[in-house]
Amino acid sequence: MIKQALISVFDKAGIVDFAQSLHELGVTLLSTGGTAKLLANAGLPVTEVAHYTGFPEILDGRVKTLHPKIHGGILARRDIPTHTAALEKYGISTIDILVVNLYPFVQTIAQEKCQLDEAIENIDIGGPTMLRAAAKNYRDVTVVVDPADYVEVLDEMRSHNNIVSYATNFQLAIKVFTYTTQYDGAIANYLTGFSEDKRHITRSSYPAILNLALTKVQDLRYGENPHQTAALYRDPQSTEGSLTNYRQLQGKKLSYNNISDADPAWECVKTFDVPACVIIKHANPCGVGIATTPANAYAKALKTDPTSAFGGIIAFNCEVDAETACAVATQFAEVLLAPSLTNAAQQIFAAKKNMRVLQVPMGNTAHMYDLKRISGGLLVQSPDTKNLQPNEWCVVTKRYPTTKEIDDLLFAYRVAKFVKSNAVVFCAHGMTLGIGAGQMSRVDSARIAGIKAQNAKLSLTDSVVASDAFFPFRDGLDVVVSAGATCIIQPGGSIRDDEVIAAADERNIAMIITGTRHFRH
Repeated sequence: MIKQALISVFDKAGIVDFAQSLHELGVTLLSTGGTAKLLANAGLPVTEVAHYTGFPEILDGRVKTLHPKIHGGILARRDIPTHTAALEKYGISTIDILVVNLYPFVQTIAQEKCQLDEAIENIDIGGPTMLRAAAKNYRDVTVVVDPADYVEVLDEMRSHNNIVSYATNFQLAIKVFTYTTQYDGAIANYLTGFSEDKRHITRSSYPAILNLALTKVQDLRYGENPHQTAALYRDPQSTEGSLTNYRQLQGKKLSYNNISDADPAWECVKTFDVPACVIIKHANPCGVGIATTPANAYAKALKTDPTSAFGGIIAFNCEVDAETACAVATQFAEVLLAPSLTNAAQQIFAAKKNMRVLQVPMGNTAHMYDLKRISGGLLVQSPDTKNLQPNEWCVVTKRYPTTKEIDDLLFAYRVAKFVKSNAVVFCAHGMTLGIGAGQMSRVDSARIAGIKAQNAKLSLTDSVVASDAFFPFRDGLDVVVSAGATCIIQPGGSIRDDEVIAAADERNIAMIITGTRHFRH
């Protein structure tokens, strides 16, 4: 039975109401520092830890809970006679519920101007010690680290005469060990990034020890192939707009490939600030369109490659309405993603029971690392979040592109960023016309993009072309120009740039050099 609580929190959201409820249930309140003052100011009878232990807080609050009367009261096993005898001998009462959360180390180091000394001061010492002690003794102590658990704990106490079940205590203890592991991992990641020479201390973005603490979202239907198992994990620091924050509205259980293909679809469609549709097949866009309505954007995206779109992933960056749903429902799609759907649209999709419909909140996807598994380890890099700015590109040919051509070029380049290398993308009028992806040579990607357009009966006359990396020879340029392209956008950087630019002038086309490569392997 819970008779005494110790409360010491940095995040004070909801703590006064929680403490008030504990008091109403007859629980004695102990607290520290600012938390004690907050509770006292709210009119609650609270005893400061310093008064309880008979030893004052010292060292500017660095030492306040590291005392036998605190840790004895937390760690004592109630079913072991020698433990209860020791408590009685030394006048220690049990602490039956511990409510603690820690100094904001992660939030502190996330600040651009954070200095090492400030980070060190935000490393909590007493808090993790108490949390781990209470979690270890979960049979006898309820430990609460997350304000979201206040309601559940109170509900159980009210229903069972101030007793919280073994099962709940065990789950709360697991949450504590996860919480403290992530906390310590963040400290190690931060500190092992520092190196010191005779002159100064420097910090790398890549720590000597990289700790990853990911939370399982769900087990998946199967892995990349049916004989493989799989699960989806979320980075605790993922932002709201991340795919892992989806809500599945209908359809079969997701598989590894569903998620793997849905991610580039979602990341690509979010880059547009007008209604857009992206269709992905085997991790590559097979059609992208922008328009004034989602239905028209979808129609454009589908035209690029209706054959490959069969069984694909369809993503929208705006609400899906009934008109759009009716159009999409005529084809087979594995997954549809959108920030919202009208009730009418949901009713239309309900008839397609196998289609997985995911609602994903819009927003930027900010993550520190892009990870790729290799044998025996990981490749780690910063994510490719760079978007081309108007002042960063340069026209290098005699002919200058028109305003319309520039709009299509920038659209094409944005799409090419999400196409597997080597990537060549034909576009016009806010839609893709032909996409060549994943070839060993750029000229082959150029040829395949033209073949794709031809198969879809789409004219490439007066189209524009984007390439994710430089043209190593003029042959790729000649292929796309012969197919009908009048403008090209590419990063440049080849030793033969002058030769390629001269070829563009010879063919009387415009070319923009961006200086930014977008390989996607």
